[in-house]
Amino acid sequence: MPELKKKYEEEVVPALMERFSYKNKLQAPSLHKVILNIGVGEATQNIKLLENAARDLTIISGQKPVTRRAKLSVANFKLRKGNAIGVSVTLRGKRMFDFLDRFMNIAAPRIRDFRGFNPNSFDGRGNYSVGIREQIIFPEIDYDTIDAIRGMNITIVTTAKTDEEAFELLKGIGFPFRRK
Repeated sequence: MPELKKKYEEEVVPALMERFSYKNKLQAPSLHKVILNIGVGEATQNIKLLENAARDLTIISGQKPVTRRAKLSVANFKLRKGNAIGVSVTLRGKRMFDFLDRFMNIAAPRIRDFRGFNPNSFDGRGNYSVGIREQIIFPEIDYDTIDAIRGMNITIVTTAKTDEEAFELLKGIGFPFRRK
């Protein structure tokens, strides 16, 4: 069993039950999925950029990404409906816990001037999103093989009903939040 999942079940669930007065451990919020997304707006001119972003995301997540297409046409961006403009991966189960463990303990401390993530980036429904400016913070990415520095969005979806429950859940598993 991954260490992060073990910590969640043995330490975080009892703490959440006590803090929010749950009667059953199944009422405690849990991690549902993690979504990694790289938007490549320049892919409308050069499809090779999208392939390289997909390769990077595959290396980071260990799973083949899905190509995302434009839902609307936007003339100012030279974008047509149906154009490939990004790649994303949804991680669940063991891969989700493995990724979060690597992200929190290895990748996040490698961010330049890192002091923790913003504790106000919750969406009001218990989900947390964070933006990363460089994919090279992940040790799996070889700096010499990348064509461009790309950012990515990481969304952590929980079963929490409120932001407060989700904050306590993520803080309990060791997510590096900045002091308020």
